[in-house]
Amino acid sequence: MKAKPTYNLQTRFTGSGLLCTMLFGIFLMQACSSTSTADSGGSTPKGGKGGKGGGGGPVPVVTAKVGQKDVPIDIAVVGNVEAYTTISVKAQVGGEITKVFFKEGDYVKKGAPLFTIDPRPLEAVLAQVKANLAKDEALLAQAKANLARDTAQELYARNESGRYDKLAAEGIVSKDQSEQFKSNADALAQSVAADRAAIESARAQAVADQANIANAEVQLSYTSIKSSIDGRTGNLTIKQGNVVPPNTTELVTINQIEPIYATFAVPESKLNDVKKYMAQGRVQVLVKLQDAAGNESGTLTFIDNNVDMTTGTIKLKGTFDNRDRKLWPGQFVNVILRLAIQPNAIVVPNQAVQTGQDGAFVYVVKEDRSVEARPVVAGVRVDQDLVIDKGLSVGETIVTEGQLRLAPGIKVQMRDGRPDKGSDKQGGGEGKKGDGKKKDRAVPPG
Repeated sequence: MKAKPTYNLQTRFTGSGLLCTMLFGIFLMQACSSTSTADSGGSTPKGGKGGKGGGGGPVPVVTAKVGQKDVPIDIAVVGNVEAYTTISVKAQVGGEITKVFFKEGDYVKKGAPLFTIDPRPLEAVLAQVKANLAKDEALLAQAKANLARDTAQELYARNESGRYDKLAAEGIVSKDQSEQFKSNADALAQSVAADRAAIESARAQAVADQANIANAEVQLSYTSIKSSIDGRTGNLTIKQGNVVPPNTTELVTINQIEPIYATFAVPESKLNDVKKYMAQGRVQVLVKLQDAAGNESGTLTFIDNNVDMTTGTIKLKGTFDNRDRKLWPGQFVNVILRLAIQPNAIVVPNQAVQTGQDGAFVYVVKEDRSVEARPVVAGVRVDQDLVIDKGLSVGETIVTEGQLRLAPGIKVQMRDGRPDKGSDKQGGGEGKKGDGKKKDRAVPPG
C-alpha cells in the first residue's frame, strides 16, 4: 500500500501569514501615497471632477478659432426637372402621312414642318365650295338684273296706269281698261319685291360659300403639321405611310427644355420665409446634378396656391435658362433654395457644439488654458460649419475634439489644431514629436 502524504501544518500557516503581511504592507503604502498627494495641494480643478483629468495633467484636445464669414441661408431638398412646356402633336384631319420632316430626338424650331397628311381629298372639297360660290355669285348677278328689269317695267306701268285713270275720269276710255293697267302695275311691283328678296338670298348664299371656303382652307392647312414651340422631339408613334384618324392618336411629343423648370417641395414651416425673401427680390435656386460638377443657377418663379395636406409641403418651381442643356426632363436633382446671404456670421466647426441638459454649449479655452462650458444659440448648418447666433465672439479658441474628457475648469493641452501665438515658447503642444514631458512641465500648475 502507498503511504499517505503528510502535511506540515506549521509551514502552511506560516506561508499564509507572510502573504497577508505583504498585502497589508502594499495597502498601507497606497494609502500613505494618496494622503501625501492630497496634503501637498493637488486640488480638483474648479467645477471639475476628480476622475476627469484632475490629477493626470492637462487633457490633450484639438482646438480651432471662432471664424466669421458670409453664410448663405439655404433650404436643401430633392426635386426633379420638368419641361417648361410639353406639346402632344395629334392629327386634326384624317388621312395618310405622306411625309415626316424630322428624326426622333431632333431639336425643332417653332413653325418648322413636322408631318404632311395627304391633302388631295381636302383640295377637292375646297374646289367644290369655290365652285358653289361662283354659282351663287352668278345667281346674285341674275337677281340684280331681274330687279332692274322689273323696276323699269313697274315704273312704266305706273305711269301708264296714271294716264288711263285721267282718261277714264274724262270718259274717253272705260273704267275696266283703267283698272287693268293699275292691276298690271301692282303685279310688277310685287315682282320687284321678289327680285330684291332673291338678291338677299343670293348674297346670303355667297356668304355661306365663303365660310365654307374658309373652313375648307383651314382643314387643308391641317394637312401640314408644324411645331408650335422650340423643343426636342420624342418617340415617333406613327410612321410615314400610315393612315391616322383625326384628334385621337398622338404622333409625337415635344418638350421645351430652354428654359426648363426644377420642381421641388419645401416644408410648410418654411413658407413664410420663402414668401418674405421672394417679396424682397430675386430668390436663387441652385441645382446639382449627380454626375456633373458645379451647380446650375436659376430663379424661383412659382409658389403653389395650396399646401399638400398629405405631406405638409408646398410645391415650388425654379426656372433655368439651360442653354447648355444639362438639365433633362424627369431627372432627380439636389435642389438648394438660397433665400439670402447672412453677412459676417459667426461660424464654428460642427463637432465643436455639444448638447447638454441645458441645451447646446461649446468648450472655450481661456488664457490660462482652462476650459469654460459656454452656452450658445446655434443657427443654420453650412457644409462642415455651424452658424452661432449667440454666445461666441470672433477669435476665441474652442475645443473641437476631446470634449468627453473635459469639464469646466480642467486644463487642456492643445494639439493637432490651430495653435495660439507663442505656443512654441510655452510648450503648449506644438513642439517636436517625442517631447511630451516638456509639454507637461510647461503647463501652468493647477
